[in-house]
Parts: sequence; structure tokens; C-alpha cells
Amino acid sequence: MAVTAKPPAPRPSTAADRPPVTATRPGATAVTAGLVVLVAALAVVDLTQGTAAVGPTEVFKALTGRSGPGDASVVIASRLPRAAAGILVGVVLGVAGAVLQAVSRNVLAAPDTLAVNAGAYLALGVVGVTGVSLPLLASSGIAFAGGLLAAAVVLALSGLGTGTVRLVLAGTALMLGLNSLTEGLLLLFPQRTEGLYQWNQGSIGQNGFDGVVQMLPVVAVGLVGLWLTARRVDALALGDDAARGLGVPVRATRVTVVALATLLSAAAVTLAGPVGFVGLCAPALVRPLARRFRGLARTRGALPVAGLVGAGLVLGSDVLLRALVPSGTAVAVPTGVVTSLAGAVALVVMALRLRDTAGAEPPDRLRIPSRTAFLVTVAVLVAVTVGVVVAGVLLGDSRLLLGDVANWAQGRAGRTVSFVLDTRVPRVLAALCAGAALALAGTLVQAVTRNPLAEPGVLGVSGGAALGAVLLVTTVPVAGGWSVAGAAFAGAALASAVVFGLAARGGYQQNRLVLVGIGVAAGTTALISLLIVLTDPFNATKALTWLSGSTYGRTLPDVVPVACVLTLGLVVAVARRTELDLVSLDEHTPRLLGLGLSRARLGFLVVSVLLSATAVASAGTIGFVGLVAPHAARALVGRRHVRVVPVAVLLGACLVCAADLLGRTVIAPAQLGAGLMTAAIGTPYFLWLLVRTRR
Repeated sequence: MAVTAKPPAPRPSTAADRPPVTATRPGATAVTAGLVVLVAALAVVDLTQGTAAVGPTEVFKALTGRSGPGDASVVIASRLPRAAAGILVGVVLGVAGAVLQAVSRNVLAAPDTLAVNAGAYLALGVVGVTGVSLPLLASSGIAFAGGLLAAAVVLALSGLGTGTVRLVLAGTALMLGLNSLTEGLLLLFPQRTEGLYQWNQGSIGQNGFDGVVQMLPVVAVGLVGLWLTARRVDALALGDDAARGLGVPVRATRVTVVALATLLSAAAVTLAGPVGFVGLCAPALVRPLARRFRGLARTRGALPVAGLVGAGLVLGSDVLLRALVPSGTAVAVPTGVVTSLAGAVALVVMALRLRDTAGAEPPDRLRIPSRTAFLVTVAVLVAVTVGVVVAGVLLGDSRLLLGDVANWAQGRAGRTVSFVLDTRVPRVLAALCAGAALALAGTLVQAVTRNPLAEPGVLGVSGGAALGAVLLVTTVPVAGGWSVAGAAFAGAALASAVVFGLAARGGYQQNRLVLVGIGVAAGTTALISLLIVLTDPFNATKALTWLSGSTYGRTLPDVVPVACVLTLGLVVAVARRTELDLVSLDEHTPRLLGLGLSRARLGFLVVSVLLSATAVASAGTIGFVGLVAPHAARALVGRRHVRVVPVAVLLGACLVCAADLLGRTVIAPAQLGAGLMTAAIGTPYFLWLLVRTRR
């Protein structure tokens, strides 16, 4: 009986397992067919949208050769290439994101988060500066080299298969640094790089089919290569040891797949510019389908679906943009702005769902240097800051003497000297106060969150302030300094409420806080680009000057708000220095000593938002100062805030003043924003912090 009872047992289980397996194949096929129909429908709708009134009937007649010459020229020469470019760009970015996430076992891997787009952008910017005119295929090769180098740096710093959030942090830091270099080139060579800023936002508009046709062989090579390596990618999902046991060369497979994905991304960047976050969102939308349909769990089944979803995202964004914005204006708005907004939201949602294994950073090792060492440090920093301020006043496109400054202060200077100092002194004061304010804001935020990576720029607070200021300036051009500061504070307050409110769930987890901030910063950047294009698309140089952290054109009334808020912030930080020390320790010690932790946190965060907002209003967006200055201060004088605050403030003021001075003098009469100079310092420092905290 036992022998005869056992054979039927496997049969029911096998039969029970078969229906889902056979059902999943038609299910996966139905999903793919449905996506094809959706993309085709979006393409038809996209063909009907534009400045000329062309309906579905006219489109059908144009495609079949039965329409008049006017309708045919509009559809064939302009709209059909745009739709074809949208499909091609969406497919390659969706596929690239899917394979990058598969080989790195990281759901946040994408051409954006690996800084591939930023590397390609910089490489093409360098070529544009040289004045060399290259064919499209050669430009694609240049973009491929830049993107591959950037991806290699990010993957080397974050590690493959580990550090889910650290990959995004490394990619974001490198992206900021590379974009700063590119923006510097755009400001220095506006004629040679004309149109590169609008192209960087990602536009699928085309003049004929030449670009699409030339990119097809490159895309075909990348897609075929990924199709051939799909089985090896599936083996990597089992783990490195299991893949090696199956005879899969793990390192060679990863290098090959990353190179092919970068090739696809470079083709998309060359054709349409960096269309943001499609490579992140498309695989995220495919994952729920893969859990339901087994046919999509394997790479060869998932890649076509990810590509179709990417095409749907790009075309859907273009259709939505042209449906919401008037046709005359929608022509100038890049599709990448819409995809970047959607990607920013997706990044925030994914950050909240990820398990954050890195809690708040433990306090630094208690080290209390002697009082003499602290006083010597302060004295040296004061002397250096005074020297930088004096140099900033005397040096520039016109060099002055101390006697000229003395005569100007007494009202006895000539017209030329008075004009120079009337424009130069407010710039130096704006840089001085903005640097000090950002350093103090970073000190407060790092103490409250106990997060060494927290900084107003990285957390999106500076981006929110810039959005508020740009919104007011573009709508009310005659707004004064206090009005701009108020708008910047409103934007910073809204951004900080979103970031800190979402990250507070579970207690300011280190990775979650920074990742939510990066998502908010990406959203504010997209909105700023949208405002610039909608209001003044031909004045990209002015926008870049503001966003690069320039003090150009500042007057004394522009400095008053940040000076007042800086004074208030210093008074609060010094008076509440003991509370700052307690808040930076842990969650329990402040409560045991009777300190209202929530109230103290809220108060310090409000002060930091005020400082960041007024700093942005007076000097534009300057990144990494709030990261570098507090860290350097703690390394010099320990972690007690009675000593950290003055040292950090002096370091921030000196850093921004020196950056502004270098930007004004090194390549005079041309100028670079202070934010570009600080990014050159802050990017490697941020990456070093990632490596250090990972160990």
C-alpha cells in the first residue's frame, strides 16, 4: 500500500504546478502585446499633437501617401521622427536600466544614478568647446567613453551587489561634480556651446530621420549583445558563488553588461540628450509584473517588456506635456523635464520602501583638544579669512590698493574706483555671509540627524530655496532682496518639510534621509529647468550663472537678509550649544536629561532652513559647503559645538570667499560661479566619506 500510494502523490502536485506555468506564458505574451498596443496608441496621439492641426485621419493619410503636401510634410519631416526617437530612446534606456539593476543586484541602478548621463554630457561639452564638428556616430563614441568612465568610478566606489543606497549617493556626488565642470564650460564658452543647456534637459525633437537611422546600428549592437548574455545575467541573480559553480565568468559578465548598457545610454544621450530616470522607473514598473508572470522573471523575457515600458514612459511624458502646455510653448519644453519629475517621485517612493540597514551615525570618538589648540585654530582661521576678504576686495578685473579702499570708505575715491568697489564689496560680503550661513546650516542638520552625509544641498533644501527664488524672479522681475529671500525660504521650508517629514519615519535613518533628499533635489532641478524654458528659454547663461552660485550683480540690500539670519543663527547655536551636544549623541540621553527632543529638533531645523534659504537668495546655489565645513571643524577641534560652531562658520566663510575670488580672477575677465569651485572640492570629499563610512 505504501509503495502504491506514493506514486500518485507527485502527480497532483505536478499537475497543480503546470497550470500556472502554462498560464504564465500566455500571460506574459498578453502583457507584451498590450504594451505594444499602448506604445502604438501613444505614438499615434503624439503624431497628432503640435502647432499645426493634424488629426488621426490626416496622420493615416500621410503615412499611406494619400494626404496633401502640407500634412505630409508636417507628419513625415517632424512628428514621425520625434515619435521614432521617443520610442528608440525609451527602449534603450528601459533595457539599460533593467540589466544594470540585474548585474548589480541593486534596484536603484540606472544610467542616471550611475552618472552615465553626466559623464556623456561632460564629454560632449568638452568636444563642443574645442569647436570640432563631429558626425553623430563619432559623438556617440565620445559620449560612450565619458559615460563608461563615470559608471566605472561609481561602481568601484559603491561596490557591486552591496550598498544599495550608496550607489545612488556615489552617483549623485559624481554627477554634481561632472555637471559643475560642464556648466563651467557652458559659461566660459557660450557661443561654442550654444543650445547645449536645453539639450541637456532631454528633448526628443528631431529634424528628419538622419539621427535615428545613424543610431540604429549602435542600438542593435547593444541589444543583441545583451540578448546573448541574458543567461549569464540570470545566473548572476543566484549569487556570485553559484554563478561560478555554473561556469559563468562573473567579472567578465558584469564588465560586458555594464559596457553594453553604457553603449545604449550613450546612443540615447547622443540622439536626445539625457532623458532622466527612464532607466530607473521602467524596471521598477516591470518588477510587479515579473512576480505575477513567471515568463518575465528571466532576463530574456523582462528586457522587451522593460524596453516597451520605457518607450511608453517617454511617449506618455511627451503626450502629457503637449496636452497640458499650449502647443506653441510645448515645442520649447524638453520631454526629459517631465520624466525627471516622475523619476524624482519614484526615487522618493523607493527610498521609503527600502530597508535601511544604516541607522543614525554613532557620534565621533570623543576627542577634546586643549583650549590653546582651539584658540590657535580660531586665530589662524580669522587671519586667513581676513586675508581672503582683503584679497577679494583688491583683486579682480581691476586691481586696487588699500589706499583706494580707504579713500572709498571716506567718500573721496574717484568715479572709477567707486564704481569698482560699489560692485565688488557687496559680492565679497555676500560670499562671506553665504558661506558662513551654509556651514552653520550643515552643522545644525548633521547634529540633529546624526548623519555625516546630511547637507542642505544634498538634502534638497537648497534646491527648494532656489526653486522659490527662481519662481519669484521669473514672475516678478523687479522683486527686491527681502522678497527673494522670503520666496527662497518658502521653497526651502516646503522641501525640508517633505524631506524631514518622510525621513522621520523610523528616526532619520542615514540612507533614507539622504536618498529622499536626492529625490527632492532632482525634482526641484527639473522644475527650475521647466521655469527657465517656459519664461526665458534663450537666457540659459543667466540661469546658469544663478544656479552655479554666483555673487554677480549683488548689492548691499541683497546681503542684509542673510546677515540678519546668520546673526540669529549664531546666537541660537551658541546659546543652545548644550542642547546641540545632547541631540547629536543618541535618542535616549536627551530624554533622560529632560530635553524635549522633538521640539529641539524642530527649532534647529527651522534655523537651518532659514540659513539655507537666505544664503541661496544672496549667492545662488552653492553645494557641499555645509558638508565639508562641519567635518573639517570636528576634525580640528573635536565635536563639542561650543567649538565646532565658530570654526565651521569661519571655514565656510573662507571657503566660499576663496571660491568666489578664484572664480573672478583666475580666468578674468571671464568668471566662474563660486558653486562650481566648491563642487570641485566637495565632490571628492563626499566620495571619500562614502568609502570611509562603508568601511
